Amino acid sequence: MVVCGDDGLAHRLAAELRGVYREQVTLVVPPSGRRVPQPVVGRARAASAALLDMVSAAVNRSGNNGNGGSGNAAPGTGEPNGTVRELEAAEPTDDVLAEAGVDRAAALALVYDDDETNIRAALTARRLNPRLRLVLRLYNRRLGQHIEELLDQSATLATGDARDSGLDGAGTSTTVLSDADTAAPALAATALVGTSKVVEADGLLLRAVERQPPRPGEVADPGLCTLALLSATSNDPAGADGSEGSGDQGPQLLPDAAAVEAATGRGTVALEHVSYSGPPLPTARAGVPPFGELFSRRLRWSLAGLGACVVALAVALMVVTDDHPLHATYVTLLDLFSINEPAHNDDTGRQILQLLSGFVGLLLLPVLLAAVLEALGTFRSASTVRKPPRGLGGHVVLLGLGKIGTRVLTRLREMDIPVVCVEADPEARGMATARRLRVPVVLGDVTQEGVLEAAKIHRAHSLLALTSVDTTNLEAVLYARSVRSGLRVVLRLYDDDFATAVYRTLRAAHPGALTRSRSVTHLSAPAFAGAMMGRQILGAIPVERRVLLFAAVEVAGHPQLEGKTVGEAFRAGAWRVLALEVSGERGTGEPGLVWELPETYVLRGEDRVVLAATRRGLAELLGRRARQRTDS
Repeated sequence: MVVCGDDGLAHRLAAELRGVYREQVTLVVPPSGRRVPQPVVGRARAASAALLDMVSAAVNRSGNNGNGGSGNAAPGTGEPNGTVRELEAAEPTDDVLAEAGVDRAAALALVYDDDETNIRAALTARRLNPRLRLVLRLYNRRLGQHIEELLDQSATLATGDARDSGLDGAGTSTTVLSDADTAAPALAATALVGTSKVVEADGLLLRAVERQPPRPGEVADPGLCTLALLSATSNDPAGADGSEGSGDQGPQLLPDAAAVEAATGRGTVALEHVSYSGPPLPTARAGVPPFGELFSRRLRWSLAGLGACVVALAVALMVVTDDHPLHATYVTLLDLFSINEPAHNDDTGRQILQLLSGFVGLLLLPVLLAAVLEALGTFRSASTVRKPPRGLGGHVVLLGLGKIGTRVLTRLREMDIPVVCVEADPEARGMATARRLRVPVVLGDVTQEGVLEAAKIHRAHSLLALTSVDTTNLEAVLYARSVRSGLRVVLRLYDDDFATAVYRTLRAAHPGALTRSRSVTHLSAPAFAGAMMGRQILGAIPVERRVLLFAAVEVAGHPQLEGKTVGEAFRAGAWRVLALEVSGERGTGEPGLVWELPETYVLRGEDRVVLAATRRGLAELLGRRARQRTDS
C-alpha cells in the first residue's frame, strides 16, 4: 500500500492500514520544511504513533475486551505486523511514485489537501500501473465523478478486462472520497437531539440513536438492531464519549442478544431506518425576496398609514361634493400629487380637502423614495450574507466555513435546522454556500469580544466549533460556556490527548452540559482504508471515540458469510449483516434493500449485503491476508 499526503490524514491512514489491516505501507510526505506548520504535524505524528501502539496491543490481545474487538484473534495473529516506510518528496512526480513502488503496489491513496495535486498524481499512477487501485481525496464532488469514470475507463482499456482492473471483480478501480463528506454527517448530527449519528445507504437514511438505560419494568426498543452498548455513565451525566478512554468501561460494539440483556445501567446505540432525509429548500430562498423581506416593518406601517389617509380623503370628498366614488378618488389623487387646478371658486370644504391632500402628498414623496431605496438594498443584499434576525433562538452556531464547515452547514440545512455561521475571512470557501442558502453569517474573529453575542449564542441550542485551529475552538467553547453554562458544544480537536484533557475538564466544570470532541481524520481514515482494501464503505458512525463502518459486500468468496444463515454469519464484536440488496429479478419490483432479515435466511454467493463492522472485524472479513489464507 502506498499513501501520499501532506497532512494528518496521511499519517492516520498509514497507521490504520498497518495496525488494523496489517499491510506493508509506504508513506510519501513532503520534506520537513514544507509540511504543515507545527504544531499540527507534531500532533499528527503523536496521534499516529499512539494509534499504532494501541492497535498493535489490541491485535496481540485475544478474546473480546468489550472495546469493539472481534472476539477472536485478528487475521494473521502470530504474523508480524505491517511496517511503514517513509519517503520525503515535495511532489508525487513520476520518479517519486516509481521509488515508492507504485508499479508493484496493490493500492495507492492520494490524500493531499490540493485537488489538482491528487488528480495529476492519479493520472501518472494509472499510466505506471493500470491495475492499481486508486483512492483519491477530492473536495469537488462533481469533478470527482468525472475523474473516477475517466480513470476506470483508462484502466479497462489498458488491461482489456474490467474485472481484472481493480476491486476483485467489482468492475471499478478508482474511488473518490472526501474527508469533509465522510465526517460531516457525524459532526452535524452530534449537535442535534435525537439524531446522534447518521449514515446513508443506497439513498436511505440510517440513524443511530443513543438510548438511555431502561427503567425497571420498561422494555427497550431495539430498533432495527442494537449496534453498541455505551460506556458506563453512572458518574458521567454528560455521557462518556468525549475522547478515547474517557469512561471506566468502554463501549461494546455489535453485542449479541445475551450481552444486551445482561447489560445494566448502560445506554445503547440502536439503528433506525427513516425515509425522510430533509425537505428541499424553498425556491424563494434563492429567488426574489417575499414582500415581508422586501420592506421593513416600519416602512410597511408608513405606507399603510398613507394609504388610509388617501382613502379617508376620498370618502370625505365624496361626502362634501356628492361625487361618484371613482371620480372622487381620482380627484383626490390629483390633489395628492399637486397636478389638479386650485379650488379658488369652490366651497370651503373642498378647499380644505385639497390642502390636506397636498400635505399628505408631501409626506408621501419621502416614503416612496425610502421604499425604492430599501427595495434596491434588499435585492442587493440577496446576493450577500444575512445578519441574524431579531428574536432568533434554538439555532446552531457554526464556527468556521472551510471545507468541513461548509459540508456541515449543507447537512444542517438539509435537515431544516436554523444555523448562524461565524467566519473571519469574507472570502472563505463556504461564504458562497451561505449566500445561496440564505444563512445568516457574522463576519469577525470568534476570539474577539462581541462576535459570539452577535450570533445570539445566549439563545442558541448548540455550538459547533469547526475551525482548523484547536486553540481557537477551545477558546470559543470556553467563552460560550461562560455565557451559557448548559450549552451543548462540539469541538473539532485533532490531538487525542488534548481532546481527552479538554473533555474531562469541561465535563467536570459543567456536569449538566453535553460536550463532544471529534477528529475529522479519526472519522474519515477508516473509510479511506476500507476503500484501499477494495470494498465499498457506505459510511462510518462514531460510537464515543470508536467507529462502526457500514459496507456493501458481495457474499461470494467469503466463507464466513456464504452458505450460512444470517444468524450464523453474525459475529459479536466484529460484524453483523443488516440488509440484503434485491433486484426486480426476484419479484420484488424495483431494486432496493430489505431490512430486518430473518435469522434463518441463507446467504447465497450471488447476494450482496450491507453489514456493520468494526475496523478490525472488517479487516478480518475482507482483508487481503485473510482471503489469501482462505484461498490456500
